Amino acid sequence: MEKVTRETYLNWYENMMFWRKFEDKLASVYIQQKVRGFLHLYNGQEAILAGSLHAMDLTKDRMITAYRNHVQPIGMGVDPKRVMAELFGKATGTSNGLGGSMHIFSKEHRFHGGHGIVGGQIPLGAGMAFGDKYHGSDAVTLCFMGDGAVRQGSLHETLNLAMLWKLPVVFVVENNGYAMGTSVERTANHTDIWKLGLGYEMPCGPIDGMNPVAVAEGIDEAIQRARRGEGPTFLEAKTYRYRGHSMSDAQHYRTKEEVEEYRKIDPITQVKEIILKEEYASEDELAEIDARVKAGVKECEEFAESSPFPEKNVMYDSVYEQKDYPFISHKL
Repeated sequence: MEKVTRETYLNWYENMMFWRKFEDKLASVYIQQKVRGFLHLYNGQEAILAGSLHAMDLTKDRMITAYRNHVQPIGMGVDPKRVMAELFGKATGTSNGLGGSMHIFSKEHRFHGGHGIVGGQIPLGAGMAFGDKYHGSDAVTLCFMGDGAVRQGSLHETLNLAMLWKLPVVFVVENNGYAMGTSVERTANHTDIWKLGLGYEMPCGPIDGMNPVAVAEGIDEAIQRARRGEGPTFLEAKTYRYRGHSMSDAQHYRTKEEVEEYRKIDPITQVKEIILKEEYASEDELAEIDARVKAGVKECEEFAESSPFPEKNVMYDSVYEQKDYPFISHKL
């Protein structure tokens, strides 16, 4: 892993601020019904992505996650304008406007999608790692999931095979405390999710999901282990989300005081404080970054607004390989 430097912190600050403001804009346009369906925001969890990207080799490593998946592809190199266009349901989106919020995808940038089925991405992540190992690549797959997904049987089946076959995959549980509105304490007899790896003798442990340095160090160790052919790792990144499970979540299961308490360790605030303390940048220089972020988000919104909706035939072209659509009945 590259050393964490002044440039690293400044990049983290700008990237995390952009991801936060990008999703704040999505929340705003969602209320205006310009974005439809479900919308699950990542606010508060940005340090996990920032730290992971620092440890990854973006020329070959892969990433797959659940439906809270708007900013991850941006971090992997996808044009944020196309991500926002996808959420607007526009033809210029990452999936021609047909995937929407929960299904951002980019084969080119090795981001293998958000998945709406809880835990559905877990065996897929292991499968991609199996493919890389089979073809002799030393690429590593990072497979992210929420704390609710670890109650799925597919996780345990996948951990067993991943360890048996020594697959180059890092499983990362983003434990934000709640599976929709159900706290971790109410879903199992234990609260240390990382200990699930012990049952498979898989290297495992907790990492501070609010600190990008801690995340980078934990992910780097797991990636290097996988590259050496020593198999998977199971990590629990303890984090928090400042918004509800989705935009329709009234959040009756937690107090405003709890949210405000966690805001005291906001990952963006932590990074900013270190930048100022170490004199990596001044308040004025950070203000310039903030202005650049604001302009970038506005550019994404304008691109999405001005893009056309997809033609109806695109829906069929994206589903059927055969051009005569053999499974469609014309006798209506």
